[in-house]
Amino acid sequence: MSKSVCSTGLRWLWVVVAVLIIDLGSKFLILQNFALGDTVALFPSLNLHYARNYGAAFSFLADSGGWQRWFFAGIALGICVILTVLMYRSKATQKLNNIAYALIIGGALGNLFDRLWHGFVVDMIDFYVGEWHFATFNLADTAICIGAALIVLEGFLPGAAKKAA
Repeated sequence: MSKSVCSTGLRWLWVVVAVLIIDLGSKFLILQNFALGDTVALFPSLNLHYARNYGAAFSFLADSGGWQRWFFAGIALGICVILTVLMYRSKATQKLNNIAYALIIGGALGNLFDRLWHGFVVDMIDFYVGEWHFATFNLADTAICIGAALIVLEGFLPGAAKKAA
């Protein structure tokens, strides 16, 4: 028995496309208008700062000689495949989970594109308080974190709310 794509979570793949357009567009603007290390203050505690990340979150394994590029690319592809299968197996009405999966896929693909095209991930959001700066990140990272938070949130919802979410 085949099911319509619109009846599955794949109906929410447009979120992946939206995340990719916004993420890659923001990175393109940074690459076109900033030199590496340039910083522009946006608001108190928030800068645009062009940085390159050769590793994973918080530059994990950034200085490992290059093998990590392919390792993280493989992880991103694997996660995207798993989440796409989960979306296919879920109902389109399970909005919270499907949007969460789509945000993670979109973010993973945005960073994967950078990793494969440039050899590094373009980061540009610099959040700080006083002299303390959080790790510079990008909109793909933000989408991944929001998606993960939605999955955690879904775990705390009561049973009836989960079915509707």
